[in-house]
Amino acid sequence: MTAPNRNLSMHTTALIFGFVGFLVCTAATAMAQDLEPRAYAAAPVGANFIVVAGGHSTGGVLTDPSLPVEDVEATVNAATLGAGTTFSLFGRTALVVAAFPYAVAHAAGRVEETTASISRSGLVDPRLKLSVNLVGGRALRPEEFVKTKRPTIVGVSLSVAPPLGQYDPSKLINLGANRWSFKPEVGISRLINNWTVDGYAGVLLFTTNDQFYTGSSIRTQDPIFALQGHVSYTFKPRLWLAFDGTWYSGGTTNVNGIDKQDLQRNSRFGATASFPLFRQQSLKAAFSRGATTRVGANFTTMSVAWQFSWLN
Repeated sequence: MTAPNRNLSMHTTALIFGFVGFLVCTAATAMAQDLEPRAYAAAPVGANFIVVAGGHSTGGVLTDPSLPVEDVEATVNAATLGAGTTFSLFGRTALVVAAFPYAVAHAAGRVEETTASISRSGLVDPRLKLSVNLVGGRALRPEEFVKTKRPTIVGVSLSVAPPLGQYDPSKLINLGANRWSFKPEVGISRLINNWTVDGYAGVLLFTTNDQFYTGSSIRTQDPIFALQGHVSYTFKPRLWLAFDGTWYSGGTTNVNGIDKQDLQRNSRFGATASFPLFRQQSLKAAFSRGATTRVGANFTTMSVAWQFSWLN
């Protein structure tokens, strides 16, 4: 690799790191609760990365608010392996990312009048995401990319969670959801000197779980509407700090025709920091917690992710 390409690679690493925010979520968080600063950041085509991430969540973590469990206190530790690449899609810059989490969870709660605790370990439903930058997202080679300014970017994305995680219909608490989840989203990112301001709006859609507890129940869930906002400051390439917030509402569940009256209307806030390591490597740390909670969001999450990037 020549010296100019090395410089391009270092520059690109700083720009594409924001894409992988959702990879560091633990098994306890749903896509509605994601906090992803710089999710629609600009990048050249042919940029690739791998990510190894770890997350730790504590508090009232509950993946399914329709379960007959109260006063839940849980600890979830998750490790995630992810990879992604950018490419040209009809002349626009597109990104595809895949993340595969493994979690170890311990939860205690009350079922009717009985207090009990459980432990689970295994695969969580993986996460796939395709995003395309429309405005400000013309597909460019690295040498063209570094010469082009993109003060405003508007993009769209689709996240998918297939039902491949550990699931046993005879158990109250599972790591997998036994259903498909989809999240279409639109996002806008505005660069103002060293500041980046992001805003996203999306809706989380679910298919039916026809093997809900205890295996013969049918569970459906209404859509969840989600908003995100981020403000970040870049000190130098690959060194930036972001303040994050999200609000989401909806998700009322129905089990065997009975409305569970478990509307979610929650908000979360947090912070994310990116640090340069060696050439083509970065480290990202994130923290978030529930701000106002109604159902299933009163928990705290900390995560760390290591990323290695390279150009074709």
